[in-house]
Amino acid sequence: MRIVTVGDNCMDVYTSSGKAYPGGNPVNVSVYLSGLGAEAAYVGWVGSDAYGEMMIDAIREKGVDTSRITRAEGRTAVTCVEMDGSDRRLGDYDEGVNAQFSLTAEDVHFIQAHELVHSGIWGHADPYFALFKEKGLLTSFDFSDRLQHELTESLPPYVDYPFFSYTLEDEYIRQRLRKVQGRGAKIAVATLGENGSLAYDGVQFYRCGVEQVNVVDTMGAGDSFIAGFLHARLQGRPVQECMEAGARTAAKTIGYFGAW
Repeated sequence: MRIVTVGDNCMDVYTSSGKAYPGGNPVNVSVYLSGLGAEAAYVGWVGSDAYGEMMIDAIREKGVDTSRITRAEGRTAVTCVEMDGSDRRLGDYDEGVNAQFSLTAEDVHFIQAHELVHSGIWGHADPYFALFKEKGLLTSFDFSDRLQHELTESLPPYVDYPFFSYTLEDEYIRQRLRKVQGRGAKIAVATLGENGSLAYDGVQFYRCGVEQVNVVDTMGAGDSFIAGFLHARLQGRPVQECMEAGARTAAKTIGYFGAW
């Protein structure tokens, strides 16, 4: 199982403690997939600062292939994080060198050697998804909570597994999943926080709850769900089992500070 994630990364800096943890949706998904036993790689840019070196070292230590990470002149992206009980609130975001991210021909060639490619709404990789599909890759994309973003209209024909973040299982999210799946996706999925998750495959909806655990920090929960879901899906498991796998992976993540 060879999976590559592409796009943004950032250092999550907790304002209360000053501690910094590597993160960003594509980075997190690659790390979680590696932990599940997949052969995972990450393609992205970090800055020439100390955070850039920290990011590469941390990802590599988790078993992720970092050979296509570029160190660009400038700052590594930083997100300020504030804690509200066990929940985290994202504050100021400095995109740093990620603002100029693009793929080289060598990057695209490297990505083609994988079975599935994943990215997210802030990754600047969306322009390449038509090419990824043309090359025969399975594709996954995290739209986060941007359910009305213009990419939810243009990108689904090139995304097999689109993921969204929402809060409730209501008619609004059901309609959004129906629409996105109808534009070409195989399975459209929404994580609903403490209310579990919902998926639609064009035939029926699937519902999955959450595992009851002691919540320390919700950072990375959605990303770990995506990793668990994709790992199970590439093993050929049915939709319900994929959602349950995602819930198990997310439950582990919320038991400690930082995404991983």
